[in-house]
Amino acid sequence: MASNPLADILRIKDLRDRVFFTLGMLIIFRLGAALPIPGINVNALKLYFLSQAGSGAIGITEYIDFFAGGAFKNFSVFMLGIMPYISMSIIMQLLLLVFPALKKISEEEGGRKKIQRYIRYGTVMVCIVQSYVVTIYANQIPDAITMARLPYTIIAMITVTTGTVFLMWIGEQISQRGIGNGISLLIFAGIVARMPNAFIVLFRRVQSGELNPVFVIIVLGMFVGVVALVVYEQQGQRKIPVHYAKRVVGRRMYGAQNTYIPFKINPSGVIPVIFASAVLTFPLQIASSLGPEVKWFADFSYWLRPNGGPYLVAYTLLIIFFAYFYTQISLNPSEIAKQVRENGGSIPGVRSEKMEAHLTTILNRIVLPGALFLALIALIPSVVQRLFNFPMEVAMIMGGTSLLIMVGVDLDTMSQIEGHLRMHHHDGLVKKGKIRSRNL
Repeated sequence: MASNPLADILRIKDLRDRVFFTLGMLIIFRLGAALPIPGINVNALKLYFLSQAGSGAIGITEYIDFFAGGAFKNFSVFMLGIMPYISMSIIMQLLLLVFPALKKISEEEGGRKKIQRYIRYGTVMVCIVQSYVVTIYANQIPDAITMARLPYTIIAMITVTTGTVFLMWIGEQISQRGIGNGISLLIFAGIVARMPNAFIVLFRRVQSGELNPVFVIIVLGMFVGVVALVVYEQQGQRKIPVHYAKRVVGRRMYGAQNTYIPFKINPSGVIPVIFASAVLTFPLQIASSLGPEVKWFADFSYWLRPNGGPYLVAYTLLIIFFAYFYTQISLNPSEIAKQVRENGGSIPGVRSEKMEAHLTTILNRIVLPGALFLALIALIPSVVQRLFNFPMEVAMIMGGTSLLIMVGVDLDTMSQIEGHLRMHHHDGLVKKGKIRSRNL
C-alpha cells in the first residue's frame, strides 16, 4: 500500500518543523504586506488608485506592486519587497568580477560571510535611496499623508528600510531553518497571494461582456502549455559520462566506476528572470515616482513601460546575460575538471589536459539555447495576452515571468522535500519516489 506523502511529511519531525517554520515566516510576510506605514491615509490611497486605474502610470505601479506581493500600493512596511537585496546581490557579483582584491577576499576563510555582510550594508543604502523616492511619490497623492512632510519622510524611510532588512532576515532564516530558497519563496508567496483577486477580476470581465469567453479559454490553454514547457525546461539535463579507474586508498581498493556530471539545460534556474526583473524594477520605480517633478524621468518611465517594445527587448537581453553570468559563477569548468582529475576520473574520448575546454564547450552550447528558451517563455504569454486585451492583474499572473518564478521555485522546493523524505527512507512526492529529470 502506497504511503501518503503529506502524512510522511508530518511524521518526520525535522521535515515537519522545517515546513511549519517556512509557513510561519510566509504568514508574517503577508501580514506585514498589509500593515501601512505610519502617517499614511489608507482610504486616500484606495480612492487614488481606483481613480487612476487603466492609465499608463498605474501600469508601472502595478508592475512594481506585483513583485512586492501587493505591498507597494498598500504603502506597507514591506512595500519595497526583497528587490533591493536582489539588486545589491547583482551589484556585488559584478564587483567580484571587476575587482580582483574583492574576489580574493571572497575566497579566503570566512570570505563568503564578509561578502554577505557587504551585501547587507549595500542593501540598506539601496533601501534608503528607494524609500526617499517613495516618500516623494506619496506626497503626489492627494490627502495620502496625515502628518507634516519632514516627520513623515524620516519615519517612512526608517520604516520601509527596516521592513526590507527584516524580509532579508526572514529569507535567510527560511533557507537555513526551513524548506526552499527563502528569497525566492518570498517572491513566490507574493505572486500566489495575488492570484485570487486576479481570477475574480477575470470572472467579472467575462460576466460583464468585456472579455470573450473563447479568448479566455485560449489563454488558459496557453497557460497550461507554458507550465508544461517550463517544467520540461527546468528538469532537462545533459549528462557528461565520467569513468573512474581502480585506485587504492589505505588498505582498501576501490573498483572502477562509471558515473556522470549532470549539466541542466538552464543551470541558473529561475535566477535570470528574478535578476532581470530586479534590474528593470529599480529604475522604473525611481522614474515613475519622480516623473511628475522631472520631465525626462516621466519620458523615461513611459519609454520603459512594462510590456512596451524597449522593455521587452531589454528584458530578453538581461535574461540571456544573467543566464550566462550566473552559470559562470555557479558552474566553473576549471573546478569541475580539477575535481575529476584529483579523484582519478576521466571523460571517455577526451584527453585530461583538454577536459576543461571540453566542459566549457558543452556548457556554452547548453546555456545559449536554454537562455533563449527561458526568454521565449517569459515573453510569449505577455505578448499574446496583450493582444487579447486582458486586465493587467490577470496578464501579470499568467505572464511568463510569474510562471517561470512559480514553477521554478515550486520544483526547487519539491526537490528539497523529496530529498528529506528519501533520506528518511520514505517514498517521494511523486510516483516511483523521485522527481525525475529529462536527459538530453
